Amino acid sequence: DIYNTFIETGMGKSFDLASHTKTSAKFDHPVIYDKYSDFYYKVLWQDDSLKFREFRLEGKDTTHKRTETINYIVGSGQHTNSHIFNTNGYLHQAPMTFYTQRGQWDLPPGFENGMNTRFNRNIGLECMTCHNGFPQMVEGSENKYSFVANGIDCERCHGPGEAHVKQKQQGVIVDTTKYVDYSIVNPAKLSINLQFDICQRCHVQGNAVLNKGKSFFDFRPGMQLSEVMNVFMPVYKGQEREHIMASHAERLKQSKCFLATSEKIAGNPELAKTLKPFKNALTCVTCHNPHVSVRVTGKDIFNNACKNCHGNAHQTSCTENPVALSKAGNDCVSCHMRKSGAIDIPHVRVTDHYISKPFDAQKINEVKSFLGIACINNPNVDDGTKGRAYINYFEKFAFAKFALDSAKKYFKDDDADDVKNNFDELVHISFLREDYKQIAEYVNAVPDILNQLTKKSYSNEDAWTCYRIGEAYYNLSKPDQALPFYERAVALAPYALDFQNKYGTLLTDLQQNEKAKTVFQFITSQDPKYPQGWCNLGYVTLITRHDTIEARKCYDNALALNPDYEQAVLNQAGLFAYKNEFDKARNVLIKYMKRNPKSEKAKNIYERLSRTD
Repeated sequence: DIYNTFIETGMGKSFDLASHTKTSAKFDHPVIYDKYSDFYYKVLWQDDSLKFREFRLEGKDTTHKRTETINYIVGSGQHTNSHIFNTNGYLHQAPMTFYTQRGQWDLPPGFENGMNTRFNRNIGLECMTCHNGFPQMVEGSENKYSFVANGIDCERCHGPGEAHVKQKQQGVIVDTTKYVDYSIVNPAKLSINLQFDICQRCHVQGNAVLNKGKSFFDFRPGMQLSEVMNVFMPVYKGQEREHIMASHAERLKQSKCFLATSEKIAGNPELAKTLKPFKNALTCVTCHNPHVSVRVTGKDIFNNACKNCHGNAHQTSCTENPVALSKAGNDCVSCHMRKSGAIDIPHVRVTDHYISKPFDAQKINEVKSFLGIACINNPNVDDGTKGRAYINYFEKFAFAKFALDSAKKYFKDDDADDVKNNFDELVHISFLREDYKQIAEYVNAVPDILNQLTKKSYSNEDAWTCYRIGEAYYNLSKPDQALPFYERAVALAPYALDFQNKYGTLLTDLQQNEKAKTVFQFITSQDPKYPQGWCNLGYVTLITRHDTIEARKCYDNALALNPDYEQAVLNQAGLFAYKNEFDKARNVLIKYMKRNPKSEKAKNIYERLSRTD
């Protein structure tokens, strides 16, 4: 019975193969147009395959068309359906989301207002491990998987089940009405904070900063979340009433109802030692049975949770006007946990889990000022983690550069020992500042650093540090010093194709063309929808074999994937010039400059070609 109801919950329906059954979308919609990128998007079914089509028009002519088959749908459909396509195990998000509450298609969150990354947004481990059961990730990649589950499973809340199954098969039975069965995690019997941490693993959305050496695989039910990660949120004066999509646990903990029960338990420690401590507190499962969909949970369940305290002899009942209360159906939640829009996801309305008295919605529009960042799940977070949180804010969320200044305060570089102890973070901050000379100075301060950057991991920490150092030397026009760091980056993370692409580019600059060609062939075999690989393969094919036909195919492949890819346009023009087809070369550049008039590279090449017969 638990299984049969759980698979109908939002968690049970969180992720599945794209099918007519899985989708919640309507398909009689107009075409979506992104005015910033000048791309149109349309969704269609071809037999049982869900397709997304991107195209561009000039007048009535279609000048670009790309169609991708959608492999997975993310989301239960209560709020949204987002979409993922799989290319040889590399997972990317597609640029269309269906918003079920409004019954409309639009660009996904984060793709709006000129930020459309089209088909290039990686589905990394952080995303996958919240929206789904644990996958099997290919180590040394950013977004390549050998296995992907279909939906959040039992083990995400109950932990690994193997020991439990073995004990039961051996006849070891525990009377769970009196005792805890330690062969499996039952969240109902955990301490209140540990129970919250299970929910907060995914229902506290923010800037998740992993502890050193940890990955998003490492949290298990029964652990403190802070053993693996710390989650930060920016704090603004005037934003107290706003909330993001998955902020349920954080908002609940701000409520006076939660704080009152916490004080009660703190004043009577025996309450925390009972078999099911949550019954003496206000936690997520006070209102939500995680095995039953919220859609079929009656309002009485939620309202009774309120009345258990507010309807007894020691608490006053609702003071609302009886007529208004009756009109609201005696529904506590509709007044005290209002639905509103989330500030991070468009076109949705979600229940704010901050239990409060009704407020004036106009106050949401008050002027906001940044106060700093706060760790949601750990009041005693260390300084190093705070510093990494500021780095993440700048890198992931396009924060202002002051975030890097704030980060730097936590990582000293006064002497060689400081640099060695804080090396990864110092390099990261300088890389984001584009201060490549500073990175070179840090490397000089720790002469044997390459011998220390040897660890493979799911987060690719050492590989990223090597890549950033390689990029620094490359930008300082020191290719020989860049080479060993690029080599180490691709050795530690061979399936991170951006690393491979930069490594191949450097090999080309060093005239190691055959070796570079092997790198670009590897990239295009791994992910044939990676346009940079095709562009660079075309170039190295031309200079090594003078094969204009094969080079043209490579450039065409790159431009079919991204018609605005400048380097592929310039290379294609160069190919025509190489063949003495100067009119074709100029036409390629004219067409590109019409859409990108600020391209100095295209202008310069066009001017040179204009002086050529």
